[in-house]
Amino acid sequence: MLETGAHLGICLDGDADRVVLVDETGAVADGDQIMALIASRWAAEGRLSGEALVATVMSNLGLERHLNMQGIELKRSAVGDRYVVEKMLSEGHNLGGEQSGHIVMTDFATTGDGLIGALQFLAAMVETQRTASDLTRVFEPVPQKLVNVRYQEGQAPLDADAVQDAIAAGEKALGHDGRLLIRKSGTEPLIRVMGEAMNPALLDQVLSRIVSAVENEVRTAS
Repeated sequence: MLETGAHLGICLDGDADRVVLVDETGAVADGDQIMALIASRWAAEGRLSGEALVATVMSNLGLERHLNMQGIELKRSAVGDRYVVEKMLSEGHNLGGEQSGHIVMTDFATTGDGLIGALQFLAAMVETQRTASDLTRVFEPVPQKLVNVRYQEGQAPLDADAVQDAIAAGEKALGHDGRLLIRKSGTEPLIRVMGEAMNPALLDQVLSRIVSAVENEVRTAS
């Protein structure tokens, strides 16, 4: 980007159902930022069905707060674009997606389409005459951290009282300034410990305690 002086970089995955953008300064914008822009524009134009965006539990808390300030609801689904689409169809919404860059716009297609997402962004650039960096920084993300803990087949570390106590204590410590998402991976024997908080130091402390509790349970049950 910086070498060529391009106004925008559009990055698609192998089957082009996901997109991330790179602005003229070289900064990367993920699916959350792209969805925030599209949702805001569609809501202003009266095109956002149900005044809501459907995203997964992994989308940043900053996205939710940004949308709520505009009267737009963020409805969360399980991780996976198929769960996003299921919720969109069942509840009558026309915009949804994932932080990873799946953007689903049922006015145009029934699945994620990176090219349509990129075209929506390009249209915003043309109509507003603003730079990519102006439009890709829609909201300030809340600091987010993910730690994976591997466990053995047959173990259920999340069921342990010590782990549940650590999670409850973490939620209390974060209060309304953060959130936790602790879940089993759907593809690997991993416990995914994710947290978001305005205070990164506090977030590190909370996640460290939960991860230690999970690791201790894994060792004890081995």
